[in-house]
Amino acid sequence: MSARTLVTGIGVAAPSGLGVEDFWAATRIGKNAIGPVTRFDASSYPSRLAGEIHGFEPAEHLPGRLVPQTDRVTQLALVATDCAFEDAGLDPGDLHPCDMGVVTAAGSGGSEFGENELRKLWSQGPKHVSAYQSFAWFYAVNTGQIAVRNDLRGPTGVLVGDQAGGLDALAQARRRLRKGSRLIAAGGFDASICSLGWAAHLAAGDLSVSEVPERAYLPFDAAASGYVPGEGGALIILEDEEGAVARGARDAYAEFAGYGATLDPRPGSGREPGLRRAVLAALADAGCHPAEVDVVFADGAGVPRLDREEAEAITAVFGPLGVPVTAPKTTTGRIGAGGAPVDVVSAVLSMREGLIPPTTNVELSPAYDIDLVAVRPRTASVRTALVLARGRGGFNSAVVLRALD
Repeated sequence: MSARTLVTGIGVAAPSGLGVEDFWAATRIGKNAIGPVTRFDASSYPSRLAGEIHGFEPAEHLPGRLVPQTDRVTQLALVATDCAFEDAGLDPGDLHPCDMGVVTAAGSGGSEFGENELRKLWSQGPKHVSAYQSFAWFYAVNTGQIAVRNDLRGPTGVLVGDQAGGLDALAQARRRLRKGSRLIAAGGFDASICSLGWAAHLAAGDLSVSEVPERAYLPFDAAASGYVPGEGGALIILEDEEGAVARGARDAYAEFAGYGATLDPRPGSGREPGLRRAVLAALADAGCHPAEVDVVFADGAGVPRLDREEAEAITAVFGPLGVPVTAPKTTTGRIGAGGAPVDVVSAVLSMREGLIPPTTNVELSPAYDIDLVAVRPRTASVRTALVLARGRGGFNSAVVLRALD
């Protein structure tokens, strides 16, 4: 039997907080972080709300030479990685570089950096375009920069699957651990709150056009009319149990116990979406019965059709009102590839405190037979958590996290 995969360190950069403690202090009470866009002039766009990270100054956290080379998304990823290693009680130099790797998920890459350089190209000419444009815009840049900054020379990779990609990256990390690596840093990040990134969000057709921050992103609510974008993500240190014990790791947060992934059938096929099968696969992988699950962190699309599909999948596995369900991302917006890793962080902190964070602002529609933790947090013994994520294009992923004895 394979050794357990443990979550030994976490780092987070989210609209609700930069760093684990600030993030959790806001998330546990459902403090709203959605507001008017400030990172660019969105006055001419139909959607003008976002979950932004305010007060982040990259020069306060990173070497000066790195700042002009990197997009905001990479800067956030690097800072979260620093926090995760510190949280794990580990300096990357403590292990052999080839024993450590990194796998991240991304959706849009360095949108803002790319937009700025394209503007220089159009207005000033090619000689004014930064040489760093060659990689700063690329969706794999976070993996590369994390690996270089921390001297991680083991397996590396990047996955692209929208929200689902963040869970897929964690699963890929577990595969690499089972093949002999001692530590993999894994997670996901997105930060596309710029005019170029906004155009991409609008083209997808599911952005909320509400101008009221508290009523804009409402998964499982009868008034649901789309999502609000957010920025940031989380980086998680995963180690096999034997290696973590050997290096004298501090208390781990949880076990990464199970994973499942599916693709939806083609539209019009008449077949059910793949989310239920992904949940069952993750539970089977973890050797976990549905009755053992204490909370589900939902994908929470905020789009009526997708909300209905997710609620039906949860009900099919757990029964009507069979398990507490929460979607704390209503306070931050959907963070793309970073959203599910942030939910994983919320799940392990929920286990630590014995408290399920609320789905802020949402009034549950009677059309859904789910036990939604809304309005206020709920005290509960959380020993097993299920995190769900769905991505544009039909991606479905599910992860089971289990508390350690």
